[in-house]
Amino acid sequence: MHSFVSCLIHCVWATKERRPFLKPELQERLWPYLGGIARENGMKALGVGGVADHVHMLISLPSTLAIAKAVQLLKGNSSKWMHDTFPDESDFGWQEGYGAFSIGISGVDDTLAYIRNQAAHHRKLTFRDEVAVFLQKHGMEYDERMLA
Repeated sequence: MHSFVSCLIHCVWATKERRPFLKPELQERLWPYLGGIARENGMKALGVGGVADHVHMLISLPSTLAIAKAVQLLKGNSSKWMHDTFPDESDFGWQEGYGAFSIGISGVDDTLAYIRNQAAHHRKLTFRDEVAVFLQKHGMEYDERMLA
């Protein structure tokens, strides 16, 4: 029998010190670039979005790619691109760490809507609070200091 894998992961990561590097005009270029990194590495980017200080991606992973490696590829390649493309943003960087949350196929539409509506969502909730909600929803234990 062949191997059949459905591994859908909602990834979230922040800019260094949660600084608002990702202005709308930059997002218009970065989101497609992240999709290209995913494609070049055997992933499918189902949705990419975020706000000035963090990114959300819904990705489908192949069976041969670990979550940690996938995020490393996305963050590392996009950071290099940012430095090469926007030399004035020499302070740009991604914060260490990330969130990666599995979703079922029935959650794809809601997750994509959530990613598309980040600007409106963050008028009500901080990034820190958003991550805490994800961790609680997925039954993950954490210390508040981990969200700094």
